[in-house]
Amino acid sequence: MNGGGGRLVSVVMPLYNGERFLRRPLESVLAQSHGELELVVIDDGSTDGGADLVDDYARGDRRVRLVRTPNGGVAAARNRAIDLAQGRYVAFLDSDDWWHADKLRRQLDALDARDAAIAYASYQRVAEDGSPLARVEPPPEVDHRAMLCSNHIGNCTGIYDRSRLGGDGRFRRIGHEDYVFWLDLVRRGGRAVRADDGEPLAYYLVRKGSVSSNKLRAARWQWNIYREVEGLNLAESAYYMMHYARHAIGKRR
Repeated sequence: MNGGGGRLVSVVMPLYNGERFLRRPLESVLAQSHGELELVVIDDGSTDGGADLVDDYARGDRRVRLVRTPNGGVAAARNRAIDLAQGRYVAFLDSDDWWHADKLRRQLDALDARDAAIAYASYQRVAEDGSPLARVEPPPEVDHRAMLCSNHIGNCTGIYDRSRLGGDGRFRRIGHEDYVFWLDLVRRGGRAVRADDGEPLAYYLVRKGSVSSNKLRAARWQWNIYREVEGLNLAESAYYMMHYARHAIGKRR
């Protein structure tokens, strides 16, 4: 890990049979106005041509790194990329989402200006046919308590300064693994800040039949996080579950 100075951002991208949507995410990273970055792609045992496409990009841009691994799931793939990352900063992008061209620059500026270790942003939900769905605009700043009410950090918008947090978090094989990851980092960092004025800096593709679209299963996962991961009692869990449900409905309007 390179936790010292410099402005290198390591972009973590797990890949599993993502060839269909992959080109736009790759190009959105490489077109960032903050060009001091590396893109670490972990191919998680894909059987399509996605890894070969990443290989093509890597031959043309030395910032792209491809690692092929046996299938182990998205949490293991992200952890592997974090272990390989050389940057002081770490950001995440899945193989079907994409970024605004100034996303990283604005977030690094926000981290400096507001003396924070973690930043996130507004994002636009997009249907497979390209039509816009709800825009998600999180609060200007969140602490751990606010994160218990809702996952205000869309994983495709999150970035953290590993030198200020004393290292990295880890993704767990658990429902809502993104949420658990950011809960831990915000607890350690004290707070996280939004790096935009309402303009989305990321675009989240809502795929038909996606895991996140199963609301009942997602609610069970959320309850398990409160009880088993956070160790909250029944009353506390019920309180935060009520807020979680209200925020979840708002995100999809």
